[in-house]
Amino acid sequence: MLRIILKKEFRQIFRNPSILRMMLMMPILQLILIPLAADFEVKHINLGIVDLDHSTYSQRLVQKMTASGYFRLVDYAPNYATALAKVQRNETDLVLTIPANFERDLVRENRARTHLAIDAINGAKAGLGGVYANAIIADFNREIREKWIQTPRSSELPQIELLTLNWYNPHVKYPLFMVPGILALLVTMVGTLMTALNIVHEKEIGTIEQLNVTPIKKYQFILGKLIPFLVIGLVSLSIGLVVGRLIYGVVVHGSYATLYLFSVVYLVGVLGIGLLLSTFVDTQQQVMLLAFFIMMLFVMMGGLYTPLDTMPVWARHIADATPVSHFINVMRSIILKGSTLYDLRQEFYTLCGFAVLFNTLAIWNYRKRS
Repeated sequence: MLRIILKKEFRQIFRNPSILRMMLMMPILQLILIPLAADFEVKHINLGIVDLDHSTYSQRLVQKMTASGYFRLVDYAPNYATALAKVQRNETDLVLTIPANFERDLVRENRARTHLAIDAINGAKAGLGGVYANAIIADFNREIREKWIQTPRSSELPQIELLTLNWYNPHVKYPLFMVPGILALLVTMVGTLMTALNIVHEKEIGTIEQLNVTPIKKYQFILGKLIPFLVIGLVSLSIGLVVGRLIYGVVVHGSYATLYLFSVVYLVGVLGIGLLLSTFVDTQQQVMLLAFFIMMLFVMMGGLYTPLDTMPVWARHIADATPVSHFINVMRSIILKGSTLYDLRQEFYTLCGFAVLFNTLAIWNYRKRS
């Protein structure tokens, strides 16, 4: 009986070319476009300069700011009021004011001040722009001090040298960081949305009522609905891994067996979510709206774009209660770090718990409504 149901489900899926295009083309397009656009590194910040000193040191500071690659000099204003007007017209993001007597104060009094005004409407650009500017000014200050202070060859002053080494992503390429998380969301979309739409479509055309009066058992019906989309989800994941390797050079450093084991467990859990959604609605429009709300929760609180550690405590609790946050962490750990099943055993138990919970609720609620 299970074989007959599976045969019917696969035939129904392959007879609908729009579903196949959505399942197969969606991973390719999203993996090509989203990692290029979702870049946490902010560059080309529009910089306005108000140089009231016109000295050698002020010119060196301006050159250092523009040579960093993060800032783009768009305004060289004669005074602060003129520069601020450019900020109000959204032409400038940051204004650096170098006061008069900047070089004289720096030479005679060993200190000088600059003024930094940042347009904080765009919080990410303002925060990172301020950090970049402060780091460049601090580096400029260090260069001046090293030039003035002639340290003896055998200095007894203690010195600490800090060397930074980036592990797992040595060149800090954001596509390497984003691709595993996007793959997790693609698998979630296939598992949650497609399963719910498939069952609700059968509700609308009445075939599910015909299945209910047949002698098939409950577990046979559930497996018949879950196995086809489990296979399609794994195919989408495989396509995503190939696209990530060919376009962005994302190499799986861990075990493929561990990766697919976690994917199977996670897919069973999100397929249970899709099955559970289908028991609450009767039309495809309703399931689309409900799935959109859930996917927005997964995207915004899953840790793909916003680190979980920066969230408030209450938001971290909600994120921990969603399976996608755990699976994104698993994907990044296996693909980038090469983590093993033993390293991720706690995440494995958690995903198994989600799979059992959502499928149990779906089966119980479906029996109740049928």
